[in-house]
Amino acid sequence: MDGRPRKAVRKAPAASAVNATGADQRRSLWRATAPLGPATTTFEGRAEADVVVVGGGYTGLACALALCEAGRSVILLEAGDIGHGGSGRNGGQVIPGLKHDPEELVARFGRERGEALVRLAGGAADRVFALIAKHRIDCAATQCGWIQPAHSAAAAQAIVARARQWTARGAPVELLAPDRLRQLLGTDSYAAGWLDRRAGALQPLAYARGLARAAIGQGARVHTGSPVTRIARDSAAWVAATPGGEARGRQVVLATDAYSGSLWPELAANQVLATSVQIATDPLEENDRDAILPGGSVASDTRKLLHYFRLDTDGRFIIGGRGSVAEPVPERVYAELQSAAARMYPQLAAVEWPFRWYGWVGITRDWLPHIAELAPGVWTALGYCGRGVAMATTLGLALADMLNGARPAAYPVAALKPIPLHALQRPLLRAAIAYYRVRDAMSRTHRGRRA
Repeated sequence: MDGRPRKAVRKAPAASAVNATGADQRRSLWRATAPLGPATTTFEGRAEADVVVVGGGYTGLACALALCEAGRSVILLEAGDIGHGGSGRNGGQVIPGLKHDPEELVARFGRERGEALVRLAGGAADRVFALIAKHRIDCAATQCGWIQPAHSAAAAQAIVARARQWTARGAPVELLAPDRLRQLLGTDSYAAGWLDRRAGALQPLAYARGLARAAIGQGARVHTGSPVTRIARDSAAWVAATPGGEARGRQVVLATDAYSGSLWPELAANQVLATSVQIATDPLEENDRDAILPGGSVASDTRKLLHYFRLDTDGRFIIGGRGSVAEPVPERVYAELQSAAARMYPQLAAVEWPFRWYGWVGITRDWLPHIAELAPGVWTALGYCGRGVAMATTLGLALADMLNGARPAAYPVAALKPIPLHALQRPLLRAAIAYYRVRDAMSRTHRGRRA
């Protein structure tokens, strides 16, 4: 496949006019276009399994699927619907690697462990596409490549080093000359960038529902509308209580990430939450569609408050970025995304944007996801810092390996450490977002059309 948007057979229904606040995601493009998920029920009564998984996003579903394939019995409990959290609300970009470059990881973890971690994270996108192919998940997946354009001269230098490090490890990446970058993006808003061919795109909610269908097919007992209100130890088992009953397991996986609430306080104290906000057009006219990202790739830039953008398979333009640290998301955030899209692609200035939605992202103090055993037999993985599609899947699979006794794992396992003065982190993050918005605006003023 060349990654170019293709005509889809199924059309989306018209978007609702309601505002997307709180849990109201009725203007989500993904909810409008995803195939139906598998039939599920709420959890009632008492049941036992080898493992109880809490959370029906990528981490929990990938873990449950792998555990069942290994012959373990699994009960999965999801408070809302499958993909209700970040797994159904992200931009659908499947990007390998972490926020840290390979040499940073080696410096931090040592040569052997660092390189193992680089290989694990570098293979994350391939792992997603292999899982989709294996289970024939209908989620518009295409391994079309990812472009990271630089928003400044300093960012351009960092990109050169990043591409060099991945090239040295045999990754299919390419530094892009300015003319080539303009050709692939369809805009001259950026002067430097690189292309990672391991990456791609998918319909994120459809992917989550497909993972659930595959897990159920392997024997997982998946229950939606079943929030876990308490987890406690009872003799030789852990008990996860819901309004309808109790699920018992020798092991528990807490796969709730940014949607953990107060279920296990350590999870919330380990990360700061921010919204990731997205908007989308209706399918564009063919001439506009062909001029935007004509290389078929997805893109996200190097800003602190980055913009990420792509076309879906029907030719809708989707752009997202960091929003706020509270609900509801201010209207100006959606307006700023429209303005950013029009600066890059002037033909978008007059189009309608019927879709808007957002989800919560967990940001850790070291910008790395964390795996931890919270208590004997209680495991978690969280804090994907914007790389959730590929890394949540990867760490869900890694958790399954750990629960099956495959240690040491390539991913470091350590006790969670609360962020110091965690209660102050939300106002500090709010101030940082405001600061970087001003910095971005000044950058646009200084460089004219260069984003």
